[in-house]
Amino acid sequence: MLISIDHGNKQVKTIHHAPFTSGLVCSEVRPFGGETLTYQGRYYTLTDQRIPYRRDKTEDERFFVLTLFAIAYELEAASFYGACPVRVQLAVGLPPAHYGAQQKRFAEYFLNRGTVSFTLHDRPYEILIDEVSCYPQSYAAAITVFQTLQSSPRALIIDIGGFTADYLLLRNGEGDLSVCDSLENGVILLYNRIKSRVAAEQDLLLDETEIDAILLGRDSGQSDAVSQIVRQQAQEFVSDLLSSLRERMLELKSGKVIFTGGGAVLLRQQIEASDKVREPVFIEDIAANVKGYQLLYQAERIGRHNGY
Repeated sequence: MLISIDHGNKQVKTIHHAPFTSGLVCSEVRPFGGETLTYQGRYYTLTDQRIPYRRDKTEDERFFVLTLFAIAYELEAASFYGACPVRVQLAVGLPPAHYGAQQKRFAEYFLNRGTVSFTLHDRPYEILIDEVSCYPQSYAAAITVFQTLQSSPRALIIDIGGFTADYLLLRNGEGDLSVCDSLENGVILLYNRIKSRVAAEQDLLLDETEIDAILLGRDSGQSDAVSQIVRQQAQEFVSDLLSSLRERMLELKSGKVIFTGGGAVLLRQQIEASDKVREPVFIEDIAANVKGYQLLYQAERIGRHNGY
């Protein structure tokens, strides 16, 4: 079974399940409440407290356990309870700037583990990950709107994630990996700025879900003064990010500039209010990378079948 997963620093995304925070609590005894997975005699519970940023997600087992959650959710969504072990083909991705150096290690992180047994929602699972394909983020998201980019001589994809803001230049729909990078300008940096400013000026400890609510125009329960600080910091953050891209000789006032990722959805109002992008285009689906991984995997498989 093919399963696509986007291992974000802020959230893990799959095609059929709602995104969940990239955070885990491990314990030796069964905890009370929460989404708990049992693996190798330990209990892992999802939490809203994300794992601190990892440039290399293979440093420990936490992202593998998050992958087990994602696989189980996808198997549940597909009502896939066939013969055990279930053979799983993973389609995953990395930021474009990290892709060349890390893609082999990231793929091997999931392989050669044999049959993996775990339990979620009191249902036992046995899986065998027998294939892993890794693709560049941003380009994968762009594939989902390929028809609108194929005829464009130049398009810039900007993927704003948890810790990084990745960019990739497309020429006539083809990715130019000589013009790509990952800036450490993801929304986690914005959260930290906002928390520090609100704590200093309002003596208030604000959490990330409250910041999200303010930026998305939802009821946050916070005062106008706090909301104003959040929006002002977000506008400054967007301005700094776009200026950093311009300093890299990336033209934002001509050609198509496509914004994707959860950070772009969160900061859409601030991006549209900026005068540094002539006409931003947004991919609203925060699971665009996941769907792109699946499309790229299927295209590769067709190519191999046809002998390409």
